[in-house]
Amino acid sequence: MDQASRQLMIALDLPSGEDAEKFLAHWQGEEKPWIKVGYQLFYATGPRWIYERKQEGYSIFLDLKLHDIPNTVAKAVESISKLDVDFLTLHAMGGSEMMKRARESAEQFASSSEYRTRLLAVTQLTSTHEEMLHDELGINGSMEQAVLRSAKLAHQAGADGVICSGQEARAIKDLTAPSFLAVTPGIRPIGASANDQKRVVTPTAAIQAGADHLVVGRAITHALDPVEAYYQILQEIIDARGNMR
Repeated sequence: MDQASRQLMIALDLPSGEDAEKFLAHWQGEEKPWIKVGYQLFYATGPRWIYERKQEGYSIFLDLKLHDIPNTVAKAVESISKLDVDFLTLHAMGGSEMMKRARESAEQFASSSEYRTRLLAVTQLTSTHEEMLHDELGINGSMEQAVLRSAKLAHQAGADGVICSGQEARAIKDLTAPSFLAVTPGIRPIGASANDQKRVVTPTAAIQAGADHLVVGRAITHALDPVEAYYQILQEIIDARGNMR
């Protein structure tokens, strides 16, 4: 994959393995894209389906948002490491000890000394807004302050990066390190509906803000021509990167 295609991930928010495989058939003869698998598809298909897609050459972001006591999360990472997925999510709100244990487990059970599953911490969901943050979650301060607090904790605990809005990517990198990954969901091409996302950005804005990877779901999976939609967004990423030089 070239750098631009390494930055774009397709969220396979589909109800079954059959639906996912039908969708992926659009890429027959094409370079295999990054795919993100979340709760719905993972629970429908199980680990074996993930492993088989990995063996077919897909790069896989497994979005399970692990959040439990440190030992339980460490054991989950041990099991998931056997699937050789590229990225795995956990909640920063699980605390530093949970994230440290997850990192230790990822290293201990890596498939080789050169390769291990990268851990991404969820700061605040892109469906969360400040009123919800204050009134329902009881977290004081602005959304940016809450996100930055979680990102700093994740960086110190050994996570490889965070899931964050494109609105927060630059500030996170400034606070942590340029190599600390910012993976951005809630990406909507111009003219696309925001749906249930509150903090959305365009692909161009996310790249310009310093995002390393962009996660796009419905704008591709619900498109009349998913491959064309994918390459249109890919071109927008390439153009955004070119304009930054």
